[in-house]
Amino acid sequence: MEREKIVAIVNDFLVNEFEVDGDEISNDANLKSTLGLDSLDYIDMVVVIESNFGVKLGEADFKKMVTFDDFYTTIENKIAEKNA
Repeated sequence: MEREKIVAIVNDFLVNEFEVDGDEISNDANLKSTLGLDSLDYIDMVVVIESNFGVKLGEADFKKMVTFDDFYTTIENKIAEKNA
């Protein structure tokens, strides 16, 4: 899957399902402070990512993510690993 498509899908569900202001989403924005999600929201996000991309993110994956770019890259890498 192309990165642009990953970014579009992620941004769409963040805006529509997690009520994140789309104007605050940028590659270098801090993921955690921008999203402002609690632990239950992260569980919901894992489910949404799995249903959209067929990959699962764990707690260790989220700990490594600082920016939205990290988030997109992690999903992109998980998809590549799955398809390898």
